[in-house]
Amino acid sequence: MTNVYSFDGILIFGLLFVCTCAYLKKVPKLKNWLLSEKKGIWGVFYKAAVIGTRLHVVVALSCVVMGFYVLFIK
Repeated sequence: MTNVYSFDGILIFGLLFVCTCAYLKKVPKLKNWLLSEKKGIWGVFYKAAVIGTRLHVVVALSCVVMGFYVLFIK
């Protein structure tokens, strides 16, 4: 089990956050509600969604590597 205070937990949380925001960017109603602000605390969701859509190959490979690490190495 990973916790948020370890380095592994922070990486897992970051990857899941970026993947979730990129997925929510594809849902029209949630895009207008959650990802409309580009500054402030709500801008973090927008920026994570942009990272997830522009670097989708890197994020997907990172998720696979982190999943392999959590399941088999840790």
